[in-house]
Amino acid sequence: MSFTVAIVGRPNVGKSTLFNRLVGKHLALVDNTPGVTRDRREGQARLGDLEFQVFDTAGLDDAPPDTLSERMRQQTEVAMAAADVVLFLIDARAGPLPADHSFADLVRRSAKRAILVANKSESRAAEAGILQAYELGLGDPVAVSAEHGEGLADLYAALREALPDETERKDTLPEGKAVIAGSAAQAPIRIAVVGRPNSGKSTLINRILGEERLLTGVEAGTTRDAIAVDVDWHGRKFRLHDTAGLRRRSRIEAKLEKLSVADALNALRFAEVVILLVDAQRPFEEQDLRIADLVEREGRALVIGMNKWDLVESRPGAIKKLREEVDHWLPQVRGVAALPISGLTGEGLDRLMQAAIEAHAVWNRRTETSTLNRWLGEVVATHPPPAVAGRRIRLDYITQPKSRPPTFVLFTSRADAVPDAYRRYLVNGLRESFDLPGTPIRLTLREKKNPYARKKVRNTRARA
Repeated sequence: MSFTVAIVGRPNVGKSTLFNRLVGKHLALVDNTPGVTRDRREGQARLGDLEFQVFDTAGLDDAPPDTLSERMRQQTEVAMAAADVVLFLIDARAGPLPADHSFADLVRRSAKRAILVANKSESRAAEAGILQAYELGLGDPVAVSAEHGEGLADLYAALREALPDETERKDTLPEGKAVIAGSAAQAPIRIAVVGRPNSGKSTLINRILGEERLLTGVEAGTTRDAIAVDVDWHGRKFRLHDTAGLRRRSRIEAKLEKLSVADALNALRFAEVVILLVDAQRPFEEQDLRIADLVEREGRALVIGMNKWDLVESRPGAIKKLREEVDHWLPQVRGVAALPISGLTGEGLDRLMQAAIEAHAVWNRRTETSTLNRWLGEVVATHPPPAVAGRRIRLDYITQPKSRPPTFVLFTSRADAVPDAYRRYLVNGLRESFDLPGTPIRLTLREKKNPYARKKVRNTRARA
């Protein structure tokens, strides 16, 4: 039986490092700066034969109401309420601080089963802090070093003792049963929500979820980690990644922001569909266009959400004008869905999610080779490639070797001589003829081998 673990403690005691150790991946951002983690992050962890869900949480901190720190603390309390057991971390080298005593009381009041973990215990300097940890009243401290992977066997034993029913060894399932169950389920569509800082990404995902799952606020740069959440929207499964706001590279100076941006770009690269949120009050700024171009170069399906539409003055024909502007500014993804939405009020969310499903289908679309070559014959007859240096360019054959995004290979007599303008003409023709709006299209030109080339070489040598 699976169970849920929440890792809590004051800032900078190593919660994210332990989280990464348990999930076996570098998912959470780690830095010496206190308060790096803000949203609660979920992951599937494994420790020995135990498999469980684990929450990484923001550092507990005393904060006045209506502040970002207080909202972070509320997210931590929600994670504790949802957990079966709480891992309360302290820094063994520093020993229990007054803040640790205060938050130990909070853990006790939660009535959750708790395990006291003394992290950073790899050196002798931690011995005194481990002994002092008994005064917190949470039982025997488990000495670990999340960074070096020490003490995990003791943590395993503590989990089994705290959750005897949930960690009881079960008989293994009949061979193949789990595989069949997993293959029957439809894989969720992976979506990354990206945009400039304060464009409303977290607010949008919270509205889709129907709960305050992610931290929001008027402060730009609230989100740091790329947080993944699972959503069931009208029977269709999605995995949404909330990401940090992407500013121009020249403005990124702090190390922590560089880590956040790298995490956001990583989420973008592993997504299938990218929803680019644009502030409808300031649409199509240079950074919006840069992000859209990045999505196209990465080959991801794209949907544009014009967020905060509720704050824009209503005018006749505004939506039509919006779509014309999108095609003007982003010709490389002509026909991309651009939808007026409001993450705050929920306006347009059904259309946005449906557009993501349709963009995903187009991104996966394949076309038969025979159909493509009939199209190529019509294109060449209507508009043949221009002659270069007095020599005609012959287009022989086209095929689609892969999708995700749609990728085509065109065999020609002179690949390097095809002008860029004619290549764009072919891409636009593929987009219009085979209904591929808004998705990146890859067209590779290859020269067809001359079957008589070797014969000519042999004849030349024979004459010599």
